[in-house]
Amino acid sequence: MHRITLSLALTALALSGQTKKVVTVGQPPEVIQDWQSATSKVRVVNTTNDKLMAELADADGFIGTITPAMVRAGKNLKWTQIMSAGVETVLHKSGGTDLRDSNIVLTNNQIVQGPEIADHAMAMLLAVSRGLLKFFEDRKTETWQARPYPGIELRGKNGLVIGCGGIGQQIALRAWAHGMHITCVDPEDIPYSPYIERVIKPDQMDQVVPQMDVVFISAPHTEQSHKMMAMRHFDTMKQGSFFIAVSRGGIYDMNGLVKALDSKRLTGAGVDVTDPEPLPPGHPLWKFNNVIITPHIAGRSDMDRGRMLGTIKENIRRFGEGMPLLNVVDKKKGY
Repeated sequence: MHRITLSLALTALALSGQTKKVVTVGQPPEVIQDWQSATSKVRVVNTTNDKLMAELADADGFIGTITPAMVRAGKNLKWTQIMSAGVETVLHKSGGTDLRDSNIVLTNNQIVQGPEIADHAMAMLLAVSRGLLKFFEDRKTETWQARPYPGIELRGKNGLVIGCGGIGQQIALRAWAHGMHITCVDPEDIPYSPYIERVIKPDQMDQVVPQMDVVFISAPHTEQSHKMMAMRHFDTMKQGSFFIAVSRGGIYDMNGLVKALDSKRLTGAGVDVTDPEPLPPGHPLWKFNNVIITPHIAGRSDMDRGRMLGTIKENIRRFGEGMPLLNVVDKKKGY
């Protein structure tokens, strides 16, 4: 309903010839110039934090991380664009007046960050499955130490991708290219893909997790997905399997992961996201020498910012022309 309302409102605005005002904060001049070149039907206003609330008073759109106070200040807001793929930071409740309950359409950068996050997931899996962490340690001491090589071949192994949106499908593609058999977990029906052998619903995870050699976490964090990779799933993971998490730490049970590593049920793990985050000093996960921990940087690459800014530029054009926007988020579902 909100999407239809927005489309009608934007079409009426476009037909009226009225210029729309879109506000953002602290962007470099070259970014504003590029965004402004998208259309003459939008005026992009680059402001500062101390002037933001005043600028929002008559704004039609906002680019950035919106807060409940900003929603209340932006009486005319019809659209807001968040820079990231995850939207849980802006879909919080605040007396029924926040973004989730408003008619403001939310768009994000889903899919845009898929390639580098999928690369990161596979890099961590290859490092732990090939036993490279041991050789990283040898380099520090300049030791050429031949030892029984523990490398695991991925060809023929079963992989479970939890969350098959833009990131999950990119992971599935890369894992399939390594010869793996891929099952996806997703609450939605996803289009046919030649590299995904089957798609199951979250309530079927209990049956398939014990069969998997690798479990990837790439789902958005919502109320429904919170801790969906539960303690019981870690307890039943295949002996010698691997765990890789690259979306949000709240989706898996950290105590379950630590227990599975401590009992040597898992051969290795790679996590770019944790709960708590940042992972504090002294946390038991730090002690394992078969775990790679990176500080939530899987979405960074030499190409991602250009894609993110480009997606926003295209949405500015569409907003000005009264066209459907890219990457519209279902605010009730949280993705």
